[in-house]
Amino acid sequence: MKNHPVRSHRSEENLAREEQLAWKMAEVAADPVEVTEPVVEMIVNRVIDNASVAAASLARSAPSSAREQALTHSASRGGAGATVFALGAETRTSPEWAAYANGVAVRELDYHDTFLAADYSHPGDNIPPILAVAQHAGKDGAALVRGIATGYELQIDLVRAISLHKHKIDHVAHLGPSAAAGIGTLLDLPVEVIYQAIGQALHTTTATRQSRKGEISSWKAYAPGFAGKLAVEAVDRAMRGETSPAPIYEGEDGVIAWLLDGPEGRYEVPLPGPGEAKEAILLSYTKEHSAEYQAQAWIDLARKLLREHPEAADPTRVESIVVHTSHHTHYVIGSGAADPQKYDPLASRETLDHSLPYILAVALQDGRWHHVDSYAPERAARPDTVALWQKITTVEDPVWTERYHAGGDSQSYGGRVVVTLTDGRTIEDEIAVADAHPAGARPFARENYVEKFRTLATPVLGEAEVQRFLDLALRLPELSAAEVRDLTFVALAGQLPPAGRPGIF
Repeated sequence: MKNHPVRSHRSEENLAREEQLAWKMAEVAADPVEVTEPVVEMIVNRVIDNASVAAASLARSAPSSAREQALTHSASRGGAGATVFALGAETRTSPEWAAYANGVAVRELDYHDTFLAADYSHPGDNIPPILAVAQHAGKDGAALVRGIATGYELQIDLVRAISLHKHKIDHVAHLGPSAAAGIGTLLDLPVEVIYQAIGQALHTTTATRQSRKGEISSWKAYAPGFAGKLAVEAVDRAMRGETSPAPIYEGEDGVIAWLLDGPEGRYEVPLPGPGEAKEAILLSYTKEHSAEYQAQAWIDLARKLLREHPEAADPTRVESIVVHTSHHTHYVIGSGAADPQKYDPLASRETLDHSLPYILAVALQDGRWHHVDSYAPERAARPDTVALWQKITTVEDPVWTERYHAGGDSQSYGGRVVVTLTDGRTIEDEIAVADAHPAGARPFARENYVEKFRTLATPVLGEAEVQRFLDLALRLPELSAAEVRDLTFVALAGQLPPAGRPGIF
């Protein structure tokens, strides 16, 4: 890996294309380096993981609305079209709308893979747009694998170096460029075309973080699907010869100067060198629990506390619970966010998913976490849960903030908890990473991804359809173009809700 210095430039400096970050990213995307076996294996895992959480979300409002929108747009004349989850391989729409609908289904439950560093990301969000274009353009499994490897690589490299959240910019601003680059790899496009597509995708996917603040709405699920749709459209325009604002990152009125650290901002973005394998996916990790990633370890610790100290779950015996954790956890999902909604029993599922006090309270009392039951309105409103929930606060601990940014095996997404009981006793414990993390007590392996898919998808798809999809996904790099078009699934009769309220389409 080589670190590339990136900063804002005045217009008269006339920064050469070859020195621009978007160009260097395009060079990575266009590099025909082979995908290593560990990366291939992990891509297979993540395709299965995406399918797991998408299947489990199919009947929910946001995926259903997105699916209905997508179905109003027929496959374009330039290709075979792409499939929409739940509807099977015979039903196809235009690739940008398939990317959108499938992206919403994947993100709805906030239950797929993650990478956290200078910024946040769900790099599995790259898969729906790249898969949709592969189906539409008739690409085989090997090409799909190469495209996904690029998408993961570039999003994770950006996340390692450039903080968006510090400036209240939503993290899908790293997804638009990475998905466009991954599509460029898939289609074997030249550097020039990928460069233009990256610029257009970035320009159209910058938005504020209000989507993850206060009363969090259904747009939280839509944002990555929308970014994937814009990435597909950006590549299409670039292939037709259309250009993008440039330099998109470094320009005097560009992203760095006005949305990020300003004219004085400096970044070092790590990118693979020529001929160097794209292996960033191996730095990412998936979720065992359907909750924001920085809550994963706390669910695991809560289960342990309940076994060893059941009194910690009883609000009549608890004076306070204080979570000592990183800056990110405290300010994003903790009491440092200063969002009263994080303590509101009537809050939306999306808000509760980003409330560590709520998640810790329920996990302490139930000793488990369920993607439906743990967010049910009656569960959130249970009086003893509300009483315990209100006693939980978070504080930033510099030690845990440093560990959060440590990188490698030393990186931590946990912290220390202090439970003060009404009798004056205290209970203290800590956890560094979630059990399912690569450095955790029970790292997720292939069998765990398969089991997650079977558990979440079988009630919705049926055993036969689950097995058919697995048979394809497990052979991903060997799939023909026709088999890639079958890399979707159809829901059992009665699993999908009736059509909702009409829109424009």
